[in-house]
Amino acid sequence: MQNTEEIWRLVDAKSEDFIALSDRIWGMPELCYAEHRSCAEHTAMLERQGFRVARAVAGIPTAVMGEAGEGGPVIAILGEYDALPGLSQEAGVAERRPLPGDGSGHGCGHNLLGAASMLAATAVKDWLERNGLPGRVRYYGCPAEEGGAAKGFMVRAGAFDDVDIAISWHPAAFSGVNEPVSLANTRIDFTFTGRSSHAAAAPHLGRSALDAVELMNVGVNYMREHMPSDARVHYAYLDAGGIAPNVVQGRATVRYLIRARDLAELNALVARVRRIAEGAALMTETAVAAKVVSAVSNLLGNAPLEQAMHDNLLRLGPPPFDEADRAFAREIRATLKEEDIVAAFRRHGLPVDRDKPLCDLIVPLEAKGEGGVGSTDVGDVSWVVPTVQARGATYAIGTPGHSWQLTAQGKTPAAHKGLVHVAKVMAGTAVDALRDPDLIARAKADHRARTAATPYVCPLPPEVQPPIGMSGGVAGA
Repeated sequence: MQNTEEIWRLVDAKSEDFIALSDRIWGMPELCYAEHRSCAEHTAMLERQGFRVARAVAGIPTAVMGEAGEGGPVIAILGEYDALPGLSQEAGVAERRPLPGDGSGHGCGHNLLGAASMLAATAVKDWLERNGLPGRVRYYGCPAEEGGAAKGFMVRAGAFDDVDIAISWHPAAFSGVNEPVSLANTRIDFTFTGRSSHAAAAPHLGRSALDAVELMNVGVNYMREHMPSDARVHYAYLDAGGIAPNVVQGRATVRYLIRARDLAELNALVARVRRIAEGAALMTETAVAAKVVSAVSNLLGNAPLEQAMHDNLLRLGPPPFDEADRAFAREIRATLKEEDIVAAFRRHGLPVDRDKPLCDLIVPLEAKGEGGVGSTDVGDVSWVVPTVQARGATYAIGTPGHSWQLTAQGKTPAAHKGLVHVAKVMAGTAVDALRDPDLIARAKADHRARTAATPYVCPLPPEVQPPIGMSGGVAGA
């Protein structure tokens, strides 16, 4: 307990600096692979805190790593800072009020995510120095989680090869250990090429690429009845062939996002979608080319680390929200639907309490959530390093992810309290691992057992590189 209280004090000592960092990042809503100002802010903070800094990790200009300490085990703490398109919103206002500008916003709380992770890493650095102990802590500033698969590229480049354990978190409505369930996914652009012609004078000479895309979409929609119930397929037109209806569209591109519970199931589903695309091309006498944009693995759990993190959560208790925090949360909840609130409790395996606006408990470790599951590139890290994630309560219960309501809460006192709270949880978990070599050994044994039958295979084809310079082109986790 002495070490736990010491690490909490170290987090508190520098919390104001990192709260300010999260607010600055909130004001820099940069999309995936274009987080240049956000990365610069994180890099500058690492240098001010005395970390040894490595820039452009894995050749990605907006990825950064800071390391401190010598010898001993290596503890990685993962942060993010990318935003989402279309979610601009004035802070602290419980009504839709977009800000002037490009329309992007931190509708998933990643401004908080990176700041809390670096705060935790800084506290662990100071703890190692104060106690003269061996061990290294690293903060990984990871861009492009929102659809860009940056951590997958970082894993493929070997950025985590010598890491012993990895720790991360994500903003949420409740505080607890993240249930290690996510969907593997891939994004593929299907480009159909046909033949343009005059749609009235010579339609018989044209071969419509747009017809091919529409036939592909029909085929995939018919497939939905015959695929696993927890798989997901989404699509968006990138190029519909132009705006002139009197021209037969000679080229059209559609992006497909395909998700499944694991990589084996994903690969099988992708093969079916590819065959449907080929069938659409055959029916329309067009040609089709497929280009993988990104891909991520499903999350792999780690029981010893999850128990250690849960123990830290129980020692700390829930975030210290006050009545002013709850009052604003109620204002936000007035903008939500009943099903949003019900789904939030069920997503964490909790009984529904419609009168509870903010988290006041720690989600039991054995709780199993219901409802939808998303994707994250933390999944790829979890396949090569024993990994654990927290959920940190930072917003009103019922707030949908990727919403203006979440952006509106990104700079509130409640968000700041949640940031500091989860930094203490992550730092405490890291200190437990540094003090107890057996915890790391058990985590590694658990990891080996989970990967023995199905070793990690990177879902990114070797020729696929990060889409640097294509800001927003792969947005949305």
